[in-house]
Amino acid sequence: MSERVDVSPFRRVVRGAVSIAGILVLGALGLWCAGAVYYADIESAAWRSVLTAVFVGGLVAVAIFVRPHRLARRIHLGACAAVIVWFLLDAPSNDRAWQPDVAVLPWAEITGDRVTIHNIRHCDYRSEGDYTVRHEDRTLDLATLRSVDFMVVTWGAPSIAHTMMSFGFADGSYVCISIETRKEIGEGYSAIKGFFRQFELTYVIADERDLVRLRTNFRGEQVYVYRLRTDMDVARQVFLDYLAQASRLRERPEWYNVVTANCTTMIRGHTKPYARDSRFDWRMLINGRIDEMAYERGTLDQTLPFAELKERSLVNARALAAGDGPDFSERIRVGLP
Repeated sequence: MSERVDVSPFRRVVRGAVSIAGILVLGALGLWCAGAVYYADIESAAWRSVLTAVFVGGLVAVAIFVRPHRLARRIHLGACAAVIVWFLLDAPSNDRAWQPDVAVLPWAEITGDRVTIHNIRHCDYRSEGDYTVRHEDRTLDLATLRSVDFMVVTWGAPSIAHTMMSFGFADGSYVCISIETRKEIGEGYSAIKGFFRQFELTYVIADERDLVRLRTNFRGEQVYVYRLRTDMDVARQVFLDYLAQASRLRERPEWYNVVTANCTTMIRGHTKPYARDSRFDWRMLINGRIDEMAYERGTLDQTLPFAELKERSLVNARALAAGDGPDFSERIRVGLP
């Protein structure tokens, strides 16, 4: 006769674990909703603080005083659902008091292999915050696209980087694209605010003397330029995908999001339909090692160990020496693998 197994201790452990997980999920949801209330589109900071305090205090009071617990959870979820609906109804806009460097949006006209990009930026920098904004239109022949470079920008935070793409043409010109937050006058970047629809998304299409030189020569950031191993037919499709999205933003603005719509996840969106390996990797979010991931997947040059490739791909010294010279793009690539 088989022995009867008492499973009640196991069930108690499972129920306890589920209960703790539920509490953590509700707590995380409440915390996110509190942030959404605090960063809501309300001009008065005092009112936002009051509403946040009322929301958080209400959730705490419900958790302490409302019984049974099932009812408390329902009230908690209902309050959070109301905040989420409010959050989702907040629409992005192209009509704000923008900083001068992002006030004009780029867009493209495409006819066969001929592409005309309007409003390519080329700022004349005297310092990071002191500059004259210039724009130009440029017509390119897609058949002359010769290279694609992946740029990784770091500033001392090992887990975080900014990424850009640069497309090179047979005449020696480059079109550099940086996916960024479109900031208003007096507004600074905040990763926390990036979770809460505080920035519109923008595609800065610019000369490398603008996007690269700003970071190397004025911000003191480290810029690594990696030449991608890719088929030019694929590169042309990716380039057109970038231009299409930039043009759409001119008509239909979108929100930047620090997780789902940022400089790196958007690159994955543009390249995923054409990439040999588009699997998700945690380094796409914690992107300070995104270049290492690209190396492991064979997207970067494989003739050197990664550490040596990265060292040789740092262009800061060459960028400082090149200054604002017309051969800036050529000079920063001297000696690149």
